[in-house]
Amino acid sequence: MISWRKHYKQTLIAIGLLLSTSASIYGQDGDPKNGEKLFKANCTACHALDKQVIGPPLKGVVERVKTEGGVDKDWLHKWIKDNKALRASGDKYANEIFEKFNKTEMLQFPNLTDKDIDDILAFTTNPPAPEPEPAATTATGTDAAAAAPADKTTTSVVIISLLAIAALLVWILIKLRQLVKLGQSEDLAGLNETRVKSFSEIYEKYHYVGKGLLTILAILATYGIWNWIMWIGVYKGYKPEQPIYFSHKIHAGEQKIDCQLCHSSAKYGKVSEIPSMNVCMNCHRTISEYNAKHYMEPGKDKAFYDGEIQKIYAATGWDPAKQQYTGKTQPVEWTRIHNMPDFVYFNHSQHVVAGEQAIINSFNKKNPTNKIDVVCKACHGKIDTMNVVQMANDFTMGWCIECHRTTEVDMNNGYNKEYFKNLHEKLKKQYPKDGGKITVDAIGGLECGKCHY
Repeated sequence: MISWRKHYKQTLIAIGLLLSTSASIYGQDGDPKNGEKLFKANCTACHALDKQVIGPPLKGVVERVKTEGGVDKDWLHKWIKDNKALRASGDKYANEIFEKFNKTEMLQFPNLTDKDIDDILAFTTNPPAPEPEPAATTATGTDAAAAAPADKTTTSVVIISLLAIAALLVWILIKLRQLVKLGQSEDLAGLNETRVKSFSEIYEKYHYVGKGLLTILAILATYGIWNWIMWIGVYKGYKPEQPIYFSHKIHAGEQKIDCQLCHSSAKYGKVSEIPSMNVCMNCHRTISEYNAKHYMEPGKDKAFYDGEIQKIYAATGWDPAKQQYTGKTQPVEWTRIHNMPDFVYFNHSQHVVAGEQAIINSFNKKNPTNKIDVVCKACHGKIDTMNVVQMANDFTMGWCIECHRTTEVDMNNGYNKEYFKNLHEKLKKQYPKDGGKITVDAIGGLECGKCHY
């Protein structure tokens, strides 16, 4: 009897433990760490853990579908692999979800194995704790603000001290001069009376030297005025602040986004154009916050970048909570950086398409230690390293002419190669020197009408 009761109690304890842990076991048959990788690779375009993006938040999705639809993990496997087929089968809960989210069809993932899906569900049920952020190596925000008053005070003290020392030296020199005058003999005093004291007397005595100096000054002044006039409108290094902060280093450098994805008209249009805000929304419809912890500009933090993304939403009238446009848009007044005068004709497509490889080759020959791989960089500098875009070159007439004189024509260009075949053969005979090397100036690159109306 005692033995039976003993086994009875042990059985009850085992059943209780099993029941108490059943909820946590449900959905945990997987590897959360591997699930995190799979989640980022397959799900983040439409889902987040803790908020709605295009689809619903997925944290605790296993328990949620069990509570709302009375379904289990097997149902989730079917939904993830082929939700369209599941809806077509007449599954009530699958069609309810489809209707609830405005009939937005979820992508199908037949390539995911059952283990992959279990890993993803394990991650959504119990995501691993985030790794601690590394200590900041540069002063930002509050630290910089706290250090600023101390720096200003130190600078003020140094300036005041230098002024005091300068005043003391002037006073000492005055006193020394007075002492020297008191000690002068009568002969020296008489000599001082005979000295020339007016500018006119000096000029009469040294008028040839004076005229020569005036001539030199006039020449230097003329050159200075001419040089100043020639640099009017040259704004190398110009980098204005924009209404929405956009780092090319993050987008083109860190994320490796191709220039022509945003500046789509640069290849086949006269101008590259400023991308519309809808281009930004192609990505930022689902990227509502900055999570690239590996790169953070000095003096900026995650809150700053998140705030700039919110400006994109305000400009386009996007409501991230409802995942829909409100219709209330705000124009963005971008500040143009590169702007050719009206009398200058420049065609982007002519350079990007016809001259692409020739320009890259010419630039790399002249800059063997600072090579480029994209034609855009030849004129605009290494954009993928700039947080704030600036004018990288002079863009003067002389700068363009020098490029035309040194850039060799690419005879093997794939675009219209047959069309220019006869012209290329004619030019090779016309310019036999240097192994038939032909630069842009040989094909009309220095003709006034090519660039000026």
